[in-house]
Amino acid sequence: MMAKPEMRFLPLGSRRLAYEVRGDGPVLVAPAWWVSHLELDWQTAGFRTFWQGLADGYTLVRYDRLGVGMSDRTVYESDLTLDAEVATLSALLDELQLERVTLIGGSSGSCTAIAYAAAHPERVDRLLLYGSYADGAELTPPGVADAILGAVRAHWGLGSRLLGDMFLGRADAAQREGFARIQREAATADTAAAVLKMVYTLDVRARLRAVRVSTAVLHRRDDRAVPYRLGCDVAAAIGGATFTPLPGSAHFPWHGDVESVVSACCRSLGAAHATPRADTPPKWARLTDREREVLDCVARGLNDREIAERLVLSPHTVHRHVANIRTKLGGGSRTAAVAEAARRGLLGDDDAPGAEDGAFG
Repeated sequence: MMAKPEMRFLPLGSRRLAYEVRGDGPVLVAPAWWVSHLELDWQTAGFRTFWQGLADGYTLVRYDRLGVGMSDRTVYESDLTLDAEVATLSALLDELQLERVTLIGGSSGSCTAIAYAAAHPERVDRLLLYGSYADGAELTPPGVADAILGAVRAHWGLGSRLLGDMFLGRADAAQREGFARIQREAATADTAAAVLKMVYTLDVRARLRAVRVSTAVLHRRDDRAVPYRLGCDVAAAIGGATFTPLPGSAHFPWHGDVESVVSACCRSLGAAHATPRADTPPKWARLTDREREVLDCVARGLNDREIAERLVLSPHTVHRHVANIRTKLGGGSRTAAVAEAARRGLLGDDDAPGAEDGAFG
């Protein structure tokens, strides 16, 4: 079972972006899909099964884009662009001081993941793309997108059920109604239509060949929302990408045969999910020399600013090192991390907790 989640809010100007951090381990970040709700989505059994299975052994970060879910509901036209999506993701990674992450890009979130990886390869360890596409104009025949958008704006009740028919494949009536209800609670009709319009206009074709990170693409053969061939096109355009076809018609991976999707995703993530070899050193033994220097300063009671001055680093870099130290030592706080370091004999005697200058900030 994953660790208790933490719901947090990231200030973006005068508004707030809601995000959730859950679990422990290497970080998986899921760029926002279409309309989400951090709290209500997690109450759905299939949704929990998918993310708990995929993110077991990882730290999972999810967020509601501005305008929907638990984020501030005010949304502007300038928010609904690919550049704005990438900027939001970048701001969140900066807030969490994450150096490198795996991006789990699903549906329209795949466009954000692709664009971010192309622009910032140094911060992306790998890409896992599910139900992906590169050109939103290819999602529906000409004129159909306008009809769907019109239905969503005119009658959100009927529009949400129409989208349920598209997104859920062969789901039963109860699942469709549950999906429609959550969508209506997560966004107004106008916001849902505006975000869906963005989905149909996203275009990352020019950025695919700039992706240089390890990439796995998975797609259900009979996906009714994002045609199978579009996922094939994404995999073909990214150098070295692997492609895994999956059975089923539901667009969302938490509907239909969820377990098979989880298994395929975990295989695609590769060694990160594999059982550690017997000769693999534990996390606490893999502290870098710089992290040990920072750890010694933390044990002496220095705060980030003081450590930065002593080691001639930026406060941001120090904070990132401290976060890495806490992860490797399994400590939920600086104090716990130093206590574990002392137990492991990683500190000098004068750095141990309780030493003369060993108070913690």
